[in-house]
Amino acid sequence: MPPDPVLVTRLRAAGCVFAEDEATLLSEAAQTPADLKQLVAQRVAGLPLEQVLGWAEFCGLRIAVDPGVFVPRRRTEFLVRQGVALAPPRPVVVDLCCGTGAVGAALLATLDVAEIYAVDIDPAAVRCAERNVGGAGQVFEGDLYGPLPTSLRGRVDLLVANAPYVPTRAIALMPPEARVHEARIALDGGDDGLDVHRRVAAEAAAWLAPRGHLLIETSESQARVASGIFAAQGLTARIVTDEEAGATVVIGSRG
Repeated sequence: MPPDPVLVTRLRAAGCVFAEDEATLLSEAAQTPADLKQLVAQRVAGLPLEQVLGWAEFCGLRIAVDPGVFVPRRRTEFLVRQGVALAPPRPVVVDLCCGTGAVGAALLATLDVAEIYAVDIDPAAVRCAERNVGGAGQVFEGDLYGPLPTSLRGRVDLLVANAPYVPTRAIALMPPEARVHEARIALDGGDDGLDVHRRVAAEAAAWLAPRGHLLIETSESQARVASGIFAAQGLTARIVTDEEAGATVVIGSRG
């Protein structure tokens, strides 16, 4: 059944580019007309669709997303694909700055993962990650490597991170859906956007297994500097891109 044209018109007037698709999803999510009215009001007010629905599609999965939590981007599927291509049999995986745990969940769905650990500093994100990956792994609240078991040092095959990489001054230029409704700590990467990348890279070699890999999403304009950061920490660095998806990943490998 096609979506209600009145609903489509209201969503389009609010700036929703894919108003027909959104109207269908919101109608499917609503249990009653009152529910639909509330969901539409939230979306018209600017709440990201994924936070309104309570889930985002990512690598063919439905990832739980709560209000205020960073919404996984489709371009980050490229990070997952790179991890899959580099993974040894039954890898040990760590998902830093995990947010909803979307990357870890996608790796779990694709690989025969031996162990998986996810970490985020935002308690709301940790609660989401526990729903998305907690049944198959361990989720920790804390700052980067801090809460990880020390027994993991030297054992991690895939260290993946969709760390914040928006320069502080550029946050004001982001769409309201992000800058208003997602936690600033999930967006703000410092003056040049690479502060967290530096901190991740600084300790990566100590946690990676021999021939293990660190993979971090970044922007095309930041990739060369990020690659230099990796190299300065003793990692063999390379840059991979997917122009169609607008995705860039820097890979650092331990020899």
